[in-house]
Amino acid sequence: MNIYVGNLPYSTTDNELEAAFAEYGSVDSAKVIIDRATGRSRGFGFVEMPDDGAAQQAIEALNNKDFDGRTLNVNEARPRR
Repeated sequence: MNIYVGNLPYSTTDNELEAAFAEYGSVDSAKVIIDRATGRSRGFGFVEMPDDGAAQQAIEALNNKDFDGRTLNVNEARPRR
């Protein structure tokens, strides 16, 4: 399952994002989206988890939770158009 993670602190790294989700199961990838022009985080990212059950558990556990002073917005990613 591909998971959207919004309202990330701008200092969050790919490894920190992966670690937050690894508590709930195996993580294939975790990527914080970087602005090409500025090189800074855009404040959101995506996590890929192979087990849909673990992914759903992570979404429920982390959505609306505090992460380094910011309230996360976590849900299943919508497909690109």
